[in-house]
Amino acid sequence: MRSYTLGDFDFALPPELIAQHPAPERSASRLLDGTGSQPVDRGFRDLPSLLAPGDLLVFNDTRVVKARLFGEKPSGGKLELLVERVLQGREVVAHMKVSKKPPVGTVLAMHGDFTARLLGRWPDEFGALFRFEFSDEPHALMEQHGHVPLPPYIEHADSAEDERRYQTVFARHPGAVAAPTAALHFDEPVLAALQARGIERASVTLHVGAGTFQPVKTENIAEHRMHSEWYDVPAATQEAIAAARRRGGRIVAVGTTTVRTLESWAGSGQATGDTSIFITPGYEFRLVDRLLTNFHLPRSTLMMLVSAFAGYEHVMALYRHAIEARYRFFSYGDAMLLARQPD
Repeated sequence: MRSYTLGDFDFALPPELIAQHPAPERSASRLLDGTGSQPVDRGFRDLPSLLAPGDLLVFNDTRVVKARLFGEKPSGGKLELLVERVLQGREVVAHMKVSKKPPVGTVLAMHGDFTARLLGRWPDEFGALFRFEFSDEPHALMEQHGHVPLPPYIEHADSAEDERRYQTVFARHPGAVAAPTAALHFDEPVLAALQARGIERASVTLHVGAGTFQPVKTENIAEHRMHSEWYDVPAATQEAIAAARRRGGRIVAVGTTTVRTLESWAGSGQATGDTSIFITPGYEFRLVDRLLTNFHLPRSTLMMLVSAFAGYEHVMALYRHAIEARYRFFSYGDAMLLARQPD
């Protein structure tokens, strides 16, 4: 089998194709049908007709929290925290953006009149993240004083529109710092059309971390270390998947985070826990038959995942078509439907 390097997943993207705002309506996005040998341009509202009665759509029901917080060091130097995970009590794990890291024990004055005391690095003394103790309950503080953690390629400050639209209509479990963006296209009319066609629904939870935007820095992709994220596959979803298999229905993952969740469970047998699964070409998929996904950044782990799923040459051809046809890219962009390449 061919060996891939980081450069194989690169492509030139005109900057104006990076969507800075969502479509006027969730389901008004375009949908590139890549399930056949040739790309077909469709609208997202065509999705129900592309699936069959008895298929099972699996969504990630994580909820994006307003995890970006601003404050100052005792010296007056400005800093930014991006909360990655809430631990027990009032402790959190966060990324810290600051000119000079403060020493352990420093109490930071955060905007919103609360404090964050630096406890150390995480998950160990060499970790890239930091552990803090907030002066009050973290979720409440983030909801009141935090900002929507928009991706780095979205250039405007977060707004009321972002608070509403950078969230799926079925978001339930708070904990993500990035939205499961393929699911942003779904609205009640599309969900109703899917139900009317006899297409089932189920949910998993994976709290998407900021590591989803972490660049791959090694040309040898096997040397890249994936970030860790918490996931859960409820018993009801396990039963829905088994039922779909019995009736011959396909498992349709909505987004790469759902793929990573389902394949982590299928590979490990653990229905809940942490995963750092890294899916690259050559991976043997155990569960997922179809993938609904947005368009991803060049040289990213997500480009590697979709290439593993639908075939490298096919995916790169679809991306060339998408650029030529002026599809909108990344989190607020358009969607694509892929079929798993034959074994």
